[in-house]
Amino acid sequence: MSFFIKEMIKNKLRKLTPDEILHYSAEYGFAITRTQADQIVHYLRTSAPNPFDQADRDRFMMELTKITDQKTAAAAQQLMDEVIKSYGMEHLFEN
Repeated sequence: MSFFIKEMIKNKLRKLTPDEILHYSAEYGFAITRTQADQIVHYLRTSAPNPFDQADRDRFMMELTKITDQKTAAAAQQLMDEVIKSYGMEHLFEN
C-alpha cells in the first residue's frame, strides 16, 4: 500500500501546474510570483525529485531557496512537515 501512496504523491508533484502552485501559495500564505511558480514547476518536471528521499528533499529545498528566498523555503519545509505529520505519514519519509 505504501508503494501506491508514494507513486501517487510523486505523480502529483510531476503534474503540478503553475496555477496550482499559485493557488496553494495563496491558500497557505506564501508570496510567490507567476515566474517563481513557473520555475518551481520546471524544476519538478526536469529533476523529478523523490520526496521520500532525504537528499532529494534537501536539493529541492535548496532550489526553492534559489527560486524564492530563505524565508519562503523554510516556511514551505515547515508546512510540508506539518502535513506529513497530520496525515500520519512520517513512516513514508524516514530514511
